Amino acid sequence: MRAAVVVVVSWASKILNDEDDYNTFIGDTSYQEGLFLICAASGTKGGSSGSPVIDWKGRAVALNAGSKSSSASAFFLPLERVVRALQFLQKGRDSSASNWVAVNIPRGTLQVTFLHKGFDETRRLGLHSETEQMVRHASPPGETGMLVVDSVVPGGPAHKHLEPGDVLVRMNGEVTTQFLKMETLLDGSVDQTIEMQIERGGTALTVNLRVQDLHSITPDYFLEVSGAVIQPLSYQQARNFRFHCGLVYVTEPGYMLFRAGVPRHAIIKKFAGEEISRLEELVSVISKLSRGARVPLEYISYMDRHRRKSVLVTVDRHEWYAPPQIYTRDDSTGLWTAKPALPPESVFLSAGINHHGEGLLNQAVVSNTCVTNMMEDRPQDNNHELADGLTVMETSQENVSEETQAHDEPDVGTKKRRIEEDSSTDGIVIADCSLHESTEEKLENVRTTLNAVLRDNHGAAANASISERVIEPTLVMFEVHVPPSCMLDGVHSQHFFGTGVIVYHSQFMGLVAVDKNTVAISVSDVMLSFAAFPMEIPGEVIFLHPVHNYALVAYDPSALGSIGSSVVRAAELLPEPTLRRGDSVYLVGLSRSLQATSRKSIVTNPCAALNIGSADCPRYRATNMEVIELDTDFGSTFSGVLTDEHGRVQAIWGSFSTQLKFGCTTSEDHQFVRGIPIYAISQVLDQIISGAKGPPLLINGIKRPMPLVRILEVELYPTLLSKARSFGLSNDWVQALVKKDPIRRQVLRVKGCLAGSKAENLLEQGDMVLAINKEPITCFRDIENACQALDMCDDNDGKLNMTIFRQGCEIELLVGTDVRDGNGTTRVINWCGSIVQDPHPAVRALGFLPEEGHGVYVARWCHGSPVHRYGLYALQWIVEINGKLTPNLDAFVEVTKELGHGEFVRVRTVHLNGKPRVLSLKQDLHYWPTWELRFDPETATWRRRTIKALDCCSLHENDV
Repeated sequence: MRAAVVVVVSWASKILNDEDDYNTFIGDTSYQEGLFLICAASGTKGGSSGSPVIDWKGRAVALNAGSKSSSASAFFLPLERVVRALQFLQKGRDSSASNWVAVNIPRGTLQVTFLHKGFDETRRLGLHSETEQMVRHASPPGETGMLVVDSVVPGGPAHKHLEPGDVLVRMNGEVTTQFLKMETLLDGSVDQTIEMQIERGGTALTVNLRVQDLHSITPDYFLEVSGAVIQPLSYQQARNFRFHCGLVYVTEPGYMLFRAGVPRHAIIKKFAGEEISRLEELVSVISKLSRGARVPLEYISYMDRHRRKSVLVTVDRHEWYAPPQIYTRDDSTGLWTAKPALPPESVFLSAGINHHGEGLLNQAVVSNTCVTNMMEDRPQDNNHELADGLTVMETSQENVSEETQAHDEPDVGTKKRRIEEDSSTDGIVIADCSLHESTEEKLENVRTTLNAVLRDNHGAAANASISERVIEPTLVMFEVHVPPSCMLDGVHSQHFFGTGVIVYHSQFMGLVAVDKNTVAISVSDVMLSFAAFPMEIPGEVIFLHPVHNYALVAYDPSALGSIGSSVVRAAELLPEPTLRRGDSVYLVGLSRSLQATSRKSIVTNPCAALNIGSADCPRYRATNMEVIELDTDFGSTFSGVLTDEHGRVQAIWGSFSTQLKFGCTTSEDHQFVRGIPIYAISQVLDQIISGAKGPPLLINGIKRPMPLVRILEVELYPTLLSKARSFGLSNDWVQALVKKDPIRRQVLRVKGCLAGSKAENLLEQGDMVLAINKEPITCFRDIENACQALDMCDDNDGKLNMTIFRQGCEIELLVGTDVRDGNGTTRVINWCGSIVQDPHPAVRALGFLPEEGHGVYVARWCHGSPVHRYGLYALQWIVEINGKLTPNLDAFVEVTKELGHGEFVRVRTVHLNGKPRVLSLKQDLHYWPTWELRFDPETATWRRRTIKALDCCSLHENDV
């Protein structure tokens, strides 16, 4: 396609670090320190950069460099320096027998940015008229100005020699007013000394500067740890931020640093008590840390360069990411090759999980045996820049614009919290205890201090209700982080917080109950802060109820120490009698400052049935649940417990997630709070304590059998008996149901069966459930009790004898039930950048599974991956690869193991809407190896295993 170009300005001077102007056209990542561009009215738009600009004879005269979107202006890059680089490449080709080889193109720099300014401006800067006349005479005709120093990078060759405002007169005795002439001299004088004559405020000066090799300050390696990319600070960014080259620079914070509040573009200055000035020093410190260690980190940012900020970094306890790796640029292949950053004998690789989260900071706390507050006070802010840098996983099917990267951003009332870029944690206060004191004396001092604190709190809470004072020692504040690489089951955020209650506390195990809008999936890092004792410790998710909106999280009481373990206690649960309309309850929870807050409320509806629609990306939603509604509460973000006047817990005041839809394309995530009756929790808790008949799970070093839950995998909803009568329900059944439950006056109807359940082909949408084993059914709890009764029978076949009303007829059916554990999803595979898993219940609740196989469901995809490039997005099943069926994850692994690097793969998929599709993609095992993350109940840890990757030897064989 050809178009005539009108040159509206002969030359336009542009400087790369002029972010307010030039970034609009080209960007801020170039090696040039200043250049002249051809300005033309070509009207070119984005995507045409690098295309040739030719004259009427077809000769290339420039390269398209950029354009302004609001006008027809465009900027072309002259070819002088391009031709020079090409000549070096051609010489390298000529000297090689058959292949292109890596060629070093000399580039020199003084780490100085120059601007071209007119003579009128240079005169105002103090340039003598005699010098101006000399320059005009020595310069080409039409010269309009001179080069002036705009900025000098600290620590560079010109630092403390040149200053902003210096006017360049000569370089090596020659008058220099053009960028091209200056670059030619610098590139030809690498590692040599040049003489520069300048005028500074009317004073003539001569300085000798050594030209630095630009390649030596251009990073050719970086560290990848926990999803973070850390590198030596490049010259380009050092110029933008006015920092020294080579400092430890956070390009992307990844998971571990983002969780601590370290923003993008941070400069790490201190880690684990050691000063950090080079990347090798950071790697050395990491090698000494064990998993789960918590250590301080100090950094500075270019926005607030004069103050250090301190945060607390928690080393990943589980293998969410591959071990730290160093990526090095290989100029012979054009690829970045990875190698382990840590030696095999390093503590990070050899040590197990530090369950107490003890690092260098915690060891100091233990040695002093002093009470410390490990809570971090980080302000809440919607930092879109930081969020976009972290959120590399997507669930959308086809929208790959930049706007989709922020689809997980929080709205009003959501539980997700972003860390402010310039946030800093409060200082960690450690009491100055004498190391010479005996252990008994130190413990006594701690007890005295703690008792004084409790007395002060008691005085401050003198006006609190009895229930608040009783329940406060049982409350726990949750902070939950989900690794971006493991966002399974449709989880809609990476950061949650809420309040839970301790339901069991002994010498060897503590259990906390919390809603599933706080602990959504088991693939997460959970930190617990106790209201009764100022300490923060990790927790582990041990049970996610498949139906009810609650999870159980275990913690190690020994991590609290003897004092903390003695003041923390479990709440007394009161499952019976159930709450009734008009009952008085106390709503008690925690504020952000871990202060108990309570109010007296009245139950307005003790059995409100939930009706939460499916989200765009299917995720857990509470179904078949009756919740408690109050007349007054503390808003949609406050969670806690409902107690009686004596502080006995009758319900969890938990958070529920929903998605409000506006029109066909717009939706917003919202939350609301309701009461979850405590009987649902107490039943599972009793089985855990007494020893359930289920698979064992390692909890705090002790294997404990975990309960299995028998459920009817059918989504139900209540219908008033007055409506049911209109559908033909007989008067006898209406009277029987009213007699069974005169308050609800309802019958349960089938909304749908979960795909793959034993009830799928037996029950139909619209069926009314009248009775089970001849006993009338009026609420969800009746069905739960009937399922539990099956487990109490030795000869049960797992089926319920159900009486169904369907299309005017009563039908007797034997309907099978399903047994589920509380582990949630325990296996995930990453193939070509797609996160695949078994379809979770929220997907099965849509009522569809492909006939070809339904065990390989694409939950997420990564930006820049092969699946992104070729269009294999989320919310679909992979049912076939190269003609081989993949009905489950095991079959999928066997098929993908046989695929080679660079091989094109034919993939057949089926979308959630049932639409089949066939596409091809090219596998890239170098940057996107196939790996698996699986939960190991024997060690209670998530283990990462590489299924297939490309080693360096194979890389050279395939690419040379």
